Amino acid sequence: MLLGFESLVAIRFLREGRMQSLLIIVGVAAGVAVVAYISALITGLQRNTIEKTLGAQAHVTVSPLDERVLVAATPPGAGASKLEQTQARAQRPRSIDNWRLLLAELEAMPQVAAVSPMVSAAGLAVRGEASRAIALMGVELERYDRIVKLRSKVVAGTARLEPGEGLIGLELAQDLGVQVGDRIGIVANGVEDALRITALVDLGVKDLNRRTVIVPLRTAQSLVGLPGSATGLDLALHDIWAAQDLAGGLSARWPYKAESWQQANAQLVSALNAQSVSTSVIRGVVMIVVVLGIASVLVVSVVQKQREIGILRAMGATRGQVLRVFLLQGLVVGALGSALGVLLAVALIWLFTHFVRGSDGLPLFNITLDAGLALRIAALATVCGLLASVAPARRASRLDPAQAIRL
Repeated sequence: MLLGFESLVAIRFLREGRMQSLLIIVGVAAGVAVVAYISALITGLQRNTIEKTLGAQAHVTVSPLDERVLVAATPPGAGASKLEQTQARAQRPRSIDNWRLLLAELEAMPQVAAVSPMVSAAGLAVRGEASRAIALMGVELERYDRIVKLRSKVVAGTARLEPGEGLIGLELAQDLGVQVGDRIGIVANGVEDALRITALVDLGVKDLNRRTVIVPLRTAQSLVGLPGSATGLDLALHDIWAAQDLAGGLSARWPYKAESWQQANAQLVSALNAQSVSTSVIRGVVMIVVVLGIASVLVVSVVQKQREIGILRAMGATRGQVLRVFLLQGLVVGALGSALGVLLAVALIWLFTHFVRGSDGLPLFNITLDAGLALRIAALATVCGLLASVAPARRASRLDPAQAIRL
């Protein structure tokens, strides 16, 4: 049996100090459970936050460059005055040049999962004496559904966008006092049109629900006065974290403005990064505590077992064998504590998902402990146990047999 002598002695030493061995194994398990549970919790929270944020938003948006006012050139002459102040130009809905060719180019990119043309503009929704400011979006339903999964957000009616039909946000319907089948007036760019509501949608954000009106692309083009045009192209990517790099590449390649979801949600990204850093700090501190705990117990074990170590050396045990005895103790403690800690983390996650509820009685968000993450944490804790035993093991291997037996 490989390392049979060292394994036998290491297990016997651990069994002789049952209480301290049990306590340190439980300590390692608690540390591993905290690291695994916090990691799963933060991962689930971030995933839930990103899903809600991107539920009604494209990963990358391509639009025309902003209109700018050029500074007037200073006329020649000694008495000429220089005009230094300019007023920013009001932005108006403008079409992307050759947007159909651009759409085909974008769809051919391997990173891009779907592309949807859009005409967006500000407007008013009118119902009797009630009126509300709205964000008008003209889309092709099949394409736009692949961007934000619009059909899954329908809470009443059926998602359908035929001429003269539209979808509105849930809160907007309540503000206007309308329901599926009712008609409302839409005013945009000085043009008014009637719209029959086919569905109410919940986009996950009340502010969006209060101002969103979705109409057929051709209807929006007519209202805005841009027939056959698109004011933007929405992109969905296979990897959402590649949005920033892709947006930068598109802006450099074509004379358009490409904005990633990270740029549109800079504060959210900063918060997610802060959470990740905090989680890493917690992991590091807990692992340091685990290492110190194992090392302190093994140091005490070396002091307690000096006579036994001296006898083993006198009977012919080499320094290397004594070294391996205490290294194996650290490895066993780390492995057992890791296995127990992963099981404890799974139990904590089960308790969270089954008993922690929101105001609506539903779970706050779903969290799971990925098998790969659990294995990495367990392996890290086991390695930490092995490293923690290095100093005590070296001390034990250097003990002089004669002096150790006299103690």
